[in-house]
Amino acid sequence: MRADFPALQQNVHGRPLVYLDNAATTQKPRSVIEALVHYYERDNSNVHRGVHALSERATAAYESARERVRAFLNAAQREEIVFTRGTTESINLVAQSFLRPRLTPGDEILITGMEHHSNIVPWQLLCEQTGAVLKVVPITDDGELVYAEFERLLNRRTRLLGVVQVSNALGTVNPVARMIKAAHAQDVPVLVDGAQAVAHLPVDVRALDADFYAFSSHKIFGPTGLGVLYAKRRLLEDMPPYQGGGDMILTVSFERSTWNALPYKFEAGTPHIAGAVGLGAALDYLESVGLPGIAAHEHALLDYATDAVRTVKGLRLIGTANEKAGILSFVMDGVHPHDIGTIVDAEGVAIRTGHHCAMPVMERFGVPATARASFALYNTRADVDALVHALHRVNQLFAN
Repeated sequence: MRADFPALQQNVHGRPLVYLDNAATTQKPRSVIEALVHYYERDNSNVHRGVHALSERATAAYESARERVRAFLNAAQREEIVFTRGTTESINLVAQSFLRPRLTPGDEILITGMEHHSNIVPWQLLCEQTGAVLKVVPITDDGELVYAEFERLLNRRTRLLGVVQVSNALGTVNPVARMIKAAHAQDVPVLVDGAQAVAHLPVDVRALDADFYAFSSHKIFGPTGLGVLYAKRRLLEDMPPYQGGGDMILTVSFERSTWNALPYKFEAGTPHIAGAVGLGAALDYLESVGLPGIAAHEHALLDYATDAVRTVKGLRLIGTANEKAGILSFVMDGVHPHDIGTIVDAEGVAIRTGHHCAMPVMERFGVPATARASFALYNTRADVDALVHALHRVNQLFAN
């Protein structure tokens, strides 16, 4: 499988690359790269309204990608799939277009203590604009939600629940289906941040009954700069446009404008056409491998890695939940995570260091940053062994 990924066929600092920074972004299979090249070499044009052959081919490719995403998520209709610039923009769209008109002072927005900044800051901005209040479900020392607190904080004042399916900083898999059911019992809509889930777990938005589901193309082997917002059609129908411009309108005059049909009402301006084409190819690749098999492989690899890194002197895992997916965050006694990252890079191993856009998680565990190894379908036990070897090298250098 590694042979399918050109970027993995290289040496870094004289050693074969071991890429364990997949939670930041994934490498791209050759089929995705070839789809992008094919698009730009043959079909490059603007979509919709063009009557020439290239525009019609570009439109067909773009809309085919939308249908591919619909099938991947098991959404009911293609009109429920909105292309955005990424998970961040998808969440901001929901915040400003769906929730803002519905908020009054004192209303509450409920999130969890393990959210990425992209599922915190948009709600903070909204609270400043409306007088609403942000409530946060705490997490345990293992990195799991305190479910009893979730149930206590979910109340008649809650106007939306925003929850991450898989934590990018801890790897925790949250019980989103159970949480959605509890929220809906109180008529609370739910947005699921699926950025770290879609490449690792089968997702079925209808089985989840999620009202909104957001993810980014580059986390799932597709191009950067493209995201997806799934939303139930009846919700999108009632939402005003998020941005104004070309393609999102039906008519324009100086007196008033009217809006295009779904999903184009939310896709102002020329979209990331090539990005959508690449995402479609990425989903084809992913499903050719099979998500259930990928999940089983990554789960076994995570178990192996968890045991292996525990042999490293002074290493402490941050996030030890029972349900995890593909992420190991850790600190080492007397070594700053940035130094860990630099030293293992010299050994050819790419990991991420820092707060991972989850500063409240760092504060919760009393650390300024962590080192994070994150796995994808192409990683192997040999990659884990290389990481552990490099971490022993860290200890050797800091012992001198």
